Amino acid sequence: MADKPAPLPEVSALFDLSGRVALITGGGGLLGIKHAEAIAEAGGIPVLADIDAPRAEAACVFLRESLKAEAMAVRIDITDPRQVEAAVKDIDSRYGRVDILINNAAMTVKGGGSRYQKYFAPFEEYPVELWEEALRVNLTGTFLVTQAVGRVMLRRGKGVIVNIASDVGVISPDHRIYEGQSFNTPLAYAVSKAGIISFTRFLATYWAPKIRVNSLSPAGVYDGQDPAFVKRLSRLIPLGRMADRDEYKGAILYLASDASSFMTGANLIVDGGRTSW
Repeated sequence: MADKPAPLPEVSALFDLSGRVALITGGGGLLGIKHAEAIAEAGGIPVLADIDAPRAEAACVFLRESLKAEAMAVRIDITDPRQVEAAVKDIDSRYGRVDILINNAAMTVKGGGSRYQKYFAPFEEYPVELWEEALRVNLTGTFLVTQAVGRVMLRRGKGVIVNIASDVGVISPDHRIYEGQSFNTPLAYAVSKAGIISFTRFLATYWAPKIRVNSLSPAGVYDGQDPAFVKRLSRLIPLGRMADRDEYKGAILYLASDASSFMTGANLIVDGGRTSW
């Protein structure tokens, strides 16, 4: 007969991350910094890993000054196995642990200059090199970081992993909303995010009961996009608007904390109801 579960602490204690170390890839980005805020506000120690070192360090300065939080910045290309191993080793040496991993980094392009000018090209003309680069960042990068951090977690016999997927990993993007826009959701992005959800389920069952692995699928975040695009997308969302960048902090805290202690292998969709139509 299975052991009877131990009684849980009070609700406030369930969300307490005091002293827990959280590695956040893409930590200097639009949502990465918000994930870090959620960790810091709950007492945790966010480690912001980003290929853009100045951006990660600036985010850490913000956390230290605004929240009086301990924070660490790490420059890392998540597609480079040596860099990943070295970064995780440095974090482990400094703190002796990694309690939480938030796989947030993904290939995103704004403006599509020079090298990425065809990132938003029609599928029929899509360059295979951009397809492969997106999969390398979004999937292989997540694989490499999770593998390295997983070893550290297994050594201690526990850990929590949150993989950032997307609503377009569950449903297809509505291509009509991009009419007249210079951007869209490329196939590689949608496919890789669907892969993240499968990756989550596999590892949840593989590493249970020691490491819990869940994914979060957010919808579009308002970031000053063209009003026509915002209007079209908002019509697809029952709540009638895009998300504010702060609105995923609660979900991140829930998934990263003991509040979700009986949850693994799940994909938490926070999309204003879009996938409910």
